[in-house]
Amino acid sequence: MTYCVAIALDEGLIFASDSRTNAGADQVSTYSKMHTFDVEGERVFVMLAAGNLATTQAVLNQMRRDMEDGAEESLYTVTHMAEAAAYVGRLNRQEQEKHTDALSKAGFTPDATFILGGQIEGEPPEIFMVYPQGNFITTSSHTPFLQIGESKYGKPILDRIIEPSTPLGDATRCALVSIDSTMRSNVTVGPPIEVLIYEKDKLAFDHYLCLETDDDYLLTLKRAWDENIKKAFRELPRFDWEAAQGRKRRGTQVSAKKKKTVKKKK
Repeated sequence: MTYCVAIALDEGLIFASDSRTNAGADQVSTYSKMHTFDVEGERVFVMLAAGNLATTQAVLNQMRRDMEDGAEESLYTVTHMAEAAAYVGRLNRQEQEKHTDALSKAGFTPDATFILGGQIEGEPPEIFMVYPQGNFITTSSHTPFLQIGESKYGKPILDRIIEPSTPLGDATRCALVSIDSTMRSNVTVGPPIEVLIYEKDKLAFDHYLCLETDDDYLLTLKRAWDENIKKAFRELPRFDWEAAQGRKRRGTQVSAKKKKTVKKKK
């Protein structure tokens, strides 16, 4: 399984993904789900992938070939991010159509879903989710993030924390907590965790992290989140009946102390 998240902020874009592709009883395999394409100073693209690995690889390979061969349409030639998303959608649909019949007979699906983000010089940075059918959506001011794969466990923290004005560092930590929450609930999502932070108008990739299971920062973050979320839970307001029980227990303890004192005086 997979979990990837991308966040669009006033300051730039955040991309984060796990690397687990299989988690059977006797086999765990990993494969990077984050892929970058760039012409430094002119345009940068990041693609996150979920779904059929063969379809994903075929689409990525075709994208690279189109760029290398100077194809009429490629990430070099598009002038808007939405055009890039439409281009990826067409490649995705075409690749699936090649293998749908054979895979369906074997009980598999060729479906793949992508998140494509980045910036073209003169245009704002954007992110898009490209569906298996080839169509796509982008973010909004109310939901400035997109997820693919096993998204349900990591969504609550994003809903509570992320807004367009969130600083890049805070959003990156939120993305990591989102992935950690998913890993805690689903063994098919796991490290290494890849994180890429893109600063608006930089048109270059300066901040990339690959966090293994035993990475000091990742371990510290997980421990701090666990401790603080438990502390916050313990400090939630009590029900009236709990308060009454607490007063009753305190009254019983006071009475017991008084009895002991009287007994000692005798």
